Amino acid sequence: MQKKMWLMIALLLVVPGLLFTLGCQKKTVSQAKAPVEKAPAKAPEKAEAPAVVVTPSDTTGMIMQEDIYFDFDKSSLTSAAQDNLMRKAAWLRANPDVTVTVEGHCDERGTNEYNLALGDRRADSSKAFLVDLGIPASRLTTISYGEERPVCGQKDEECWAKNRRANFVVN
Repeated sequence: MQKKMWLMIALLLVVPGLLFTLGCQKKTVSQAKAPVEKAPAKAPEKAEAPAVVVTPSDTTGMIMQEDIYFDFDKSSLTSAAQDNLMRKAAWLRANPDVTVTVEGHCDERGTNEYNLALGDRRADSSKAFLVDLGIPASRLTTISYGEERPVCGQKDEECWAKNRRANFVVN
């Protein structure tokens, strides 16, 4: 009888202890690194092309005007979105006087309230990623437009995918 009681006490202590240690295990978060481009091998007989100078307004148009896109009903960043945000962070580091508004958008599916909240989460996840890359949070503001400002009005998956985005407006 006492063996059964001790066995039950041991199980009551061991099982929750195992569940606690295995269930509360810290997850490692890996941050995507910027791709390192290798310089192409130079051919000795060809002359080097002159360097192209990009003005800040051209850079703004090329980098900051690119939207990032999200999967359906998600606010997590895809690898393509992270790559895009890394380019934006580099541009923001080179232009320290610029502030940016991150606009969160959704497709038309779901209620207005849900889409406003989802757009807010999308804008916040984009901002958090930029802050993690060293951009001061004071330079970034967020706003959610939910489904109110679609870029495409058709009712198909291709169009809805274009509306699930975060847009960046240079102030």
